[in-house]
Amino acid sequence: MILFGSKSGPGFVSCQQVLNVMVILGFMFNYMLRVNLTIAIVDMVETNVSVANSSTKSRIDETRFSWDSEQKNAILGSFFWGYVLTELPGGRMAEIVGARKIFGGGMLMASILTILTPAACYLNYYVILILRAFLGFFLGATWPAIQPLAVSWIPPMERSKFIANMMASSLGAALTMPVCGFLISTVGWASVFYVTGAVGLVWSILWFFLVFDSPAQHPRISDEEKRDLEMRIADGEGGRSVRPSNVPWKNIFLSAPVWAIVITHACSVFGYFTVVNQLPSYMKDVLKFNIKENGLLSSLPYLGKYFMAVISSYLADRLRKSGTMSTTATRKMFTTFAVMLPGFLMIVEAFWGINAALSVSVFTISLFFNGAVTAGYLANALDIAPNFSGTIFGLANTLSSFGGWLSTKIVAVLTKDESTFDTWKYVFWVLVFTYIFGGLVYLIFGTGKIQHWNSAKTYPEDGKELQPLKKQADIEREKELIA
Repeated sequence: MILFGSKSGPGFVSCQQVLNVMVILGFMFNYMLRVNLTIAIVDMVETNVSVANSSTKSRIDETRFSWDSEQKNAILGSFFWGYVLTELPGGRMAEIVGARKIFGGGMLMASILTILTPAACYLNYYVILILRAFLGFFLGATWPAIQPLAVSWIPPMERSKFIANMMASSLGAALTMPVCGFLISTVGWASVFYVTGAVGLVWSILWFFLVFDSPAQHPRISDEEKRDLEMRIADGEGGRSVRPSNVPWKNIFLSAPVWAIVITHACSVFGYFTVVNQLPSYMKDVLKFNIKENGLLSSLPYLGKYFMAVISSYLADRLRKSGTMSTTATRKMFTTFAVMLPGFLMIVEAFWGINAALSVSVFTISLFFNGAVTAGYLANALDIAPNFSGTIFGLANTLSSFGGWLSTKIVAVLTKDESTFDTWKYVFWVLVFTYIFGGLVYLIFGTGKIQHWNSAKTYPEDGKELQPLKKQADIEREKELIA
């Protein structure tokens, strides 16, 4: 039995299925390489030490560092210095040279840097700052690279499910926390970087062996699978897409549908960062309940968000493919569900959030609903401009990357005098406004219609939505007529 297929016939697992599995694992390990330091640094820093740059031995004979709070936060934040620089270029480069090189190369370099992290820590404080910035530089290019890959491998009416694979990053976060905690307690903090880096390295090697930019470039795909994919993709897009040689920057920056995606993504990510990174402090300081110490409760939001992403994306593609709902209506419905419902839940938190059990429920349900963004605006760039989907997502992710920094500053300003329910209520109202504003912007300006500047040639169908694929019976009838 041939596992991955060959030119002569399909294998037990199709090349498209292999691609899906590798993308799921890729985003899991992508987030693992990103958050491993946030877990390990708790054990890396020596407390109650006043001498700068000195070090002591931990309980398992490991060096700890005397970084103060400012230095610690600078190390954690340096990741974003590089991250924001490559979001937009990464999406565009994936459109030019292919997602295989950008996503795989970014993960490969990030894995190597992760393995080198302990050595960087021992060398100098500034070395680890620079290393983390370069780590962000390489990982920043990976996220927008996946959208161009979907254009070549996934039929238009099935792309929501493929984009849901990006939410496997939530699974990565849910698994990384307990695994890293176990490694720290049994082997030491350095093992976190060696293990996660090695996992990323193995994945990167497999990626370059198993994944290619299109069915036409895959050396082991069967003729049957290749022909089927190319026919369904061409059929869904009407065969009318001619990639322009240059990016229509003016059209992109003046496009209301593009800005609907960018603004809604920024609002959604701002809310996500605030709920995940800032509100646990509220739970601990105000409600005297440390959710991060409860492994089950701390992982529930991540797991819930991933499962909602998969379920909603499956439903979205089913609605679009059957013709039950248009792409525009589908995207708007799921975006409203994913972005505005968390906003309304924050109203509940603003009035009755003094109850710990209610707060945990609100935060968890909020992130659960937010997983439906994959069926909403997150896949929308593939609808309106598949040829520039990487560029659009890169633009959206560049601006939204400031969300984590901005939420930290807002919480710091609003709670600087005292961390009480009365001061945190203002944080909740900020989230109410942000979520609902993002949802309203998309409701007004969002669309599923393909934009005229997506193609180098103008067709009568431009400005219309991509159509559902023909039913298999129609395809077979056409084959018989041709024969």
